[in-house]
Amino acid sequence: MLEDGIDFCKNVEKLILNDTFDNYIDAVLHLCDDKGIEPFVAARMLSKPIKEKIKKEGQEINLLPRKTRLPIK
Repeated sequence: MLEDGIDFCKNVEKLILNDTFDNYIDAVLHLCDDKGIEPFVAARMLSKPIKEKIKKEGQEINLLPRKTRLPIK
């Protein structure tokens, strides 16, 4: 059964808070497998804060390019 976005986000956060998973990427992929939905469908249900956390995780493990920063002196 397909969940709404709020329930899906709550379940992602619950997996993180219960230390079932230590990152959001794995938690979302686990829920996708568990619920039988494609990740691109789940992506539309994620809240902006969770999307930002996934983006940061992706940059940390070099899956996504880092935002270039100008050196400030």
